[in-house]
This record gives sequence, structure tokens and C-alpha cells, in this order.
Amino acid sequence: MLLALDAGNTNITIGAFEDGHLTRRSRLRTIPDQTPDEWGILMRNLFALAELDLTKVDGIIIASVVPPLDSVLTAMAERYFQTTPQFITPGLDIGMPVLYDNPKEVGADRVVNGLAAFHRYGGPCVVVDLGTTINFDIVSARGEYLGGMICPGIGISITGLFSRTARLPMVDFREPESLIGKNTVNSIQSGLFYGFAGLIDGILERVIKELGPETKAIATGGQASLILPASRYLKYINEDLTLEGLELIWRRLQKKK
Repeated sequence: MLLALDAGNTNITIGAFEDGHLTRRSRLRTIPDQTPDEWGILMRNLFALAELDLTKVDGIIIASVVPPLDSVLTAMAERYFQTTPQFITPGLDIGMPVLYDNPKEVGADRVVNGLAAFHRYGGPCVVVDLGTTINFDIVSARGEYLGGMICPGIGISITGLFSRTARLPMVDFREPESLIGKNTVNSIQSGLFYGFAGLIDGILERVIKELGPETKAIATGGQASLILPASRYLKYINEDLTLEGLELIWRRLQKKK
């Protein structure tokens, strides 16, 4: 059994793969100051609830954008699963050229998303990852990671709006009942929903114009399913894209051994 971990700034998504198939997905809050034992106990509890056999884990692969967490997850893996995890690093041969000016700057999850999208949907393609930030990751028709864009995330924007204004309430992100809000909450929700839909479509329109009309646009991340209906260009949704990419890389690395 393979464990694939996508360690982001807000959440850690954990996928369990058996014979190449994702059998379980769980999500935990990212808490960098938790100890290896605390992470280990959480993992054991998740396995127990899912009725998975902890002893069957024979590999762990991690895409992390939280450097302080890396040593903690390594210690957890070695202590509770008796295996040293494989991290996605700039020098790792993942099977996709990274054409960033400095490949060390690009987040591990971004190149993994690009690889998974190209493998599943072909190229050219662009992944829109709606997480703490909104990342656009672009892959050429030849399977090259070209780069992309990073925008403020929906959650960050909601928190900023609430914390920097005296009278505006905190709201949840959802499709509004109508375009024109008739009260403050509905007005904020409409502005957020259609504002981010417009941001996403505005960038995708430019990307598709540059790469060609055959470009596939794929949404992933926590709010992907909410924003998809409002977009003119997002045609696919895959909430497990990063996990799938990690499993692909793991399989590639095992074949090279």
C-alpha cells in the first residue's frame, strides 16, 4: 500500500493507494508544531476508522510546501510505518521537464498537478488549483511544465475582507441566490463568487489564446466543485489530481530501481 501526502499550507490530504487505485482519501489541518507522535496517532486513527491495515504500507511519497513540516513527517513515517518517505524535490526525475527560471522556486504540488493533468487529459492543459492560493499551472502540448500564475485564495480574501472592515460580516463561500445581492451577506457572497469566477475565466481566456483552443482546463482543490458551474472555460474537475500525480511519480521511481 502506498500513502501519498499533499502537505499544503491549510490542509494535508492523505491518499491510500492499493494496486494503483485510490481507496481512501482523508484531510487533516496543517499544524506544523505537532510532534511526530501526534501525527502518527492521527494517522493510526484514520487507518482504524477506514479499516485499513497499517502494516501493509510499504511506501510513502510527499509533496510539501511547508518546509518546517518535512522533518516531522519524516520522523512520523519512520517511527510508525518503518519507511523513509520520498519527497518531491527539484532534482527528482518526475518525467516532466520544468521550464521555470529556477525550478527550486516552484511548489512541489504545482509540478505534480501538471504531471497528473498531462497524463490524464493530455496537453496543452492548465490546472486551476483552488486552495490557500489559486494556482494556475500550465503544461505544453509536449508535456513541459511552463509555469503559471499565483493569485490570492478565496479563504484569504474572505478573512481579509472581514478583518479589515468594521461592519462587514464573515461569510461562507457559496453560489448566491441571485446576481444582485439584496442584503450585505448576499452582496458579499455574490461579489466573491462571481469575482473569482471572473478572475479565473479572465486568466484562462488569455492562456487558451496563447496555447490554442485545444487547451484543457482542469479544476482541483477544495473549492473546485463550487466554482466550476460559474466558469466558461473549466471543463474538468478532479479533486484527487495531486494524489494521482504522486502515485504516478512513485510508480516511475519504482520502475527505475
